Amino acid sequence: MCGRFTLTTTPTDLHEAFPDIEIPADLAPRYNIAPSQPVAVIANTGVNRVELYRWGLIPSWAKDPAIGDRMINARAETLAEKPSFRGIYRKHRCLVLADGFYEWKQEPGSRPKTPMYIRLASGRPFAFAGLWDRWRPAEGDPVQSCTIVTTAPNRLMQMIHTRMPVIVDPEAYAKWLDPAEVTPEQLAPLLQPYPAEGMIAFPVSRYVNRPQNDSPACIAPADIRRADGS
Repeated sequence: MCGRFTLTTTPTDLHEAFPDIEIPADLAPRYNIAPSQPVAVIANTGVNRVELYRWGLIPSWAKDPAIGDRMINARAETLAEKPSFRGIYRKHRCLVLADGFYEWKQEPGSRPKTPMYIRLASGRPFAFAGLWDRWRPAEGDPVQSCTIVTTAPNRLMQMIHTRMPVIVDPEAYAKWLDPAEVTPEQLAPLLQPYPAEGMIAFPVSRYVNRPQNDSPACIAPADIRRADGS
């Protein structure tokens, strides 16, 4: 799964990675993004700009918005089948901007899991494949929310976890963001594990375990000797 990630890249550098997209100048760096929080999204609405959506999909048909707490991820293998996703998979796709993500690794002989930070070897920002929807409450403003698509792990991620988020190839951004309805057969090839050789992973402090902690200390490489108590 993908349960935490980062977006620390400056708006200027984000614009270099997404040159045709309007990037808010006041987009603050985030070192520990957690479910239910706002995330930077480019949706396939035909408007090429970054907007903030709630992380945790609330389908348009939901009676209780709390369902979003259970829908932070969607498995690529079943998007075309599950009632919660099959409609928006065809129509409501988005890119979720990031520059790294966390996963917790079970170390042999260690009870607490070790938080690992994973990013591209280049250090550049990237985009997760996402799905979005708009929920309208009985009163108040509509809520736009999203979920992050996950897939089988690549060789690097196999040593850490059984799943990984789908990182979209920049050459596939336009296809994923096509406002037209697209068939699952056309989209499935885009949902592959990112090549392991293009990624790096390293342990970080358990400071990141608390979602309230949101500072550069979250992504600082851990001192393993202190982390395991030796």
